[in-house]
Amino acid sequence: MSIVVRTLAERVFEIVREQIVTGRLTESVPIRQDALATELGVSKIPLREALARLEHEGLLISQANRGYFVQPMSAEQADEIYALRLTIEPPAAAYAATRASDEDRAAAVDAFEKLDSAAASDLAEVAARNRQFHTALVRPGGRLLTTQLVERLSILSERYVVAHLQPAGRESRAHNEHKELLDAWLARDGDTLSHLLAQHIQGTLDDLRQQFDATS
Repeated sequence: MSIVVRTLAERVFEIVREQIVTGRLTESVPIRQDALATELGVSKIPLREALARLEHEGLLISQANRGYFVQPMSAEQADEIYALRLTIEPPAAAYAATRASDEDRAAAVDAFEKLDSAAASDLAEVAARNRQFHTALVRPGGRLLTTQLVERLSILSERYVVAHLQPAGRESRAHNEHKELLDAWLARDGDTLSHLLAQHIQGTLDDLRQQFDATS
């Protein structure tokens, strides 16, 4: 029974996270747990577990006597997330490239192909595939804490990835940049990879800053 409950909570977590990433759950309205549980066809137990995990991941905040709210997106948060990614990801991916096994290399290619084939109309899937691709470039380093940090930062980045890809032309640019990253990673060219990955992350942040400035 416990295995079933954990599996259900995991699925609820994924569904609610997707609703946050796509904006179906809005930032200013408290999450109505009864209504959401009914919509998902589950009891409140796995839902509460999923919401607590989403708060731990930084996507939700809780307020006493008011419940859970979606953590607002902000230029300040984007700056913090992407500054951390710039510090951690490029050297981690460069290190992982030198240690990747044939299986790791096949997994990275598979992650890129799944990202490449994700439907442009489903930006939530694109954001999830983007996270999986970036994590696949770091995981072979065998540094568990580093991989966990990269994955958590990628989860926090998903809403910003969706916002970043909405303007026309951004998806094509991202595809080209990801292909260059993969090529350098497969070639075990750490210097080029580190440079390209830093450019990629910084370019996304620069675009996001412009978008926030335009709406402020």
